[in-house]
Amino acid sequence: MSSAGLVMPTRILVVGGGGREHALAWKLAAEPGVNEVIVAPGSYAIATEPRVRRLPAVDPLDVADVVAVARHEAVELVVIGPEAPLALGVADALAEAGIAVFGPTAGAARIETSKAFCHEIAAAAGVPMARSAIVERGDASTARAFARAMLAESGGVVVKVDGLAAGKGVTIAATLDEAEAGIEVAIAEGPVVIEEWLDGREASLIAICDGRGALALPIARDHKRLADFDRGPNTGGMGAYSPLPDLSDDGADELLDRFHRPILAELARRKTPFRGALYAGLMLTDRGPVLLECNARFGDPEAQVILPRLAAPLGPVLLAAAKGRLREATRPLRITDSRFPTLPGASLGVVLAAAGYPDAPRAGDAIEGLHAARTTGALVFHAASARDEDGGFRTAGGRILTIVGRGADVAAARMQAETAANLVSFDGLHRRHDIGLDVPAGMVASA
Repeated sequence: MSSAGLVMPTRILVVGGGGREHALAWKLAAEPGVNEVIVAPGSYAIATEPRVRRLPAVDPLDVADVVAVARHEAVELVVIGPEAPLALGVADALAEAGIAVFGPTAGAARIETSKAFCHEIAAAAGVPMARSAIVERGDASTARAFARAMLAESGGVVVKVDGLAAGKGVTIAATLDEAEAGIEVAIAEGPVVIEEWLDGREASLIAICDGRGALALPIARDHKRLADFDRGPNTGGMGAYSPLPDLSDDGADELLDRFHRPILAELARRKTPFRGALYAGLMLTDRGPVLLECNARFGDPEAQVILPRLAAPLGPVLLAAAKGRLREATRPLRITDSRFPTLPGASLGVVLAAAGYPDAPRAGDAIEGLHAARTTGALVFHAASARDEDGGFRTAGGRILTIVGRGADVAAARMQAETAANLVSFDGLHRRHDIGLDVPAGMVASA
């Protein structure tokens, strides 16, 4: 379908089944011209959205299976949600089959799947990033020596697993004992990245990219630590909000110039152009923003608060980016400043996690209050739930739900999210109560 030069995909396949994919399906299925969104494997909860259908038997890590489904369903666009299918080359196989896919090749996705590679690309592109050392598997003595030096200079050190770790492969250490404990666990699995600790607050800027150009989505902030006031271990994310009081969306184009565009140019120079959602995790330091990490997909839970803020159809922009023609979508939308149009107001999401998260989440607990939460006007995105025999829902993973409030500002969005979250219950429920509050800067690092 075409409207004023904007090509609208009518059938879309979303790969994945978590909270991010629920938010994507919710947004895309409500857009004009979209007849159906298919989610593979999806979840029962995601499939309750209008014009959304799930394919529960599809394995998102089975490359051939995903390609076969995309062909059988005659989809016009595939959107890959999680990082693991990207690492396995699902986007490569879809592109080779002639299917438009929003998601980078495995080579370009190395910007996330290898933190050492991210540092290499940033250095070659002239992008400011924390000082670091890459230490090979088993070389704990070298890792300890660098950690000791970083502790002496900056008062803290960050130990990161080089590969994918589902947002939890990070140790933030203020003492040598803490650093050595993190090194001992990480070095046995593979290479590790030892970084200097940066003082400041985090921000997440995700851009829709077509290999050359970049279009900024609203800036968000993710809360990584498990407990209030940034205490406890790192997690995949306990909540997020947008916009930020200390980094306006108006500054996004300058940030694209500083981070995204140089990285895109370097990846293209290496014959691995990046088409997908390029996520820059930034630390706002006294000397300016510094890159903490890159991800190769929409953030989770950032997507849940960013997508409700968008004021234009997302589907045609993703399709144009997948085809390397982002500019063809921005012209009809009258975008002149490399920023996706946004609605007034704010969004804030609170993650409800299972007992034992993040180390050993418990499954099978009955979830109550979902209907009551939705009656407040809040959005309820399911990340890890399963339908029980009575038609209700039970916990089925670590992060179970993201409750998203919207309002005129962050405070109003927070009030709606908190009110709705208070109505949901299950045994062992854990959540933070300070999402969106101005907390002192602490030792926070993205995984």
